[in-house]
Amino acid sequence: MSHWIVDDGQIRCYSSRCLQGCQVAWFLSPCSRNDIEYSNTTMQQKLDTLTYEYHLVQFKNTHEVAAAIQGLKLSKAYSYLKNVNEHKEAIPFRHFNGGVGRTSQVKQFKTTQGRWPVKSIKFVTDLLKNAESNAEAKGLNVEELYISSIIVNQAPKHRRRTYRAHGRINPFMSSPCHIEVILTEKAESVPQAAGKKVTRLNARQLARNARLAVNNKQ
Repeated sequence: MSHWIVDDGQIRCYSSRCLQGCQVAWFLSPCSRNDIEYSNTTMQQKLDTLTYEYHLVQFKNTHEVAAAIQGLKLSKAYSYLKNVNEHKEAIPFRHFNGGVGRTSQVKQFKTTQGRWPVKSIKFVTDLLKNAESNAEAKGLNVEELYISSIIVNQAPKHRRRTYRAHGRINPFMSSPCHIEVILTEKAESVPQAAGKKVTRLNARQLARNARLAVNNKQ
């Protein structure tokens, strides 16, 4: 069981990395958020106790789906995944692409290999909707949310067996995965204050200016 501490907007877990709690709606799995300590009374609010462990979707397919929607606005991610589900667009396979066929639908990603992993797309879409509901409950502006982080990790494989000819038994494994999604509200862009433009000098220019200053003093 993971041990969580909420302190000054920081959510710290001794079994994973820290997540920013300020202006971030996060949805984490696998985890168990029942064992939580609050060191700040202003943060005493009930966190979601949803637990999803060892999702029965292919790790490699889900990893590529997550990489394709990393950094996208939430509404754009929904639209993209829907198009992939209807075979109007494709998921580019860049890392786990051994034996993956080629398609012209991934030209926009500057690659040639792609697929349409329907099961992983459905799972990621449901996960994003859950995270969106959590963000709405926290009072964040859903229209301004984007996927700031989505991480897929490999879970321990599930072992089964398949029976072959001549009395042989071969392994029949499945590859589940863990997934972590963080939705963040887009920060408002602030125009730069009007002022004197500062020109940055490299090391050679600074050394030359220093020599000129010494020569002028002499």
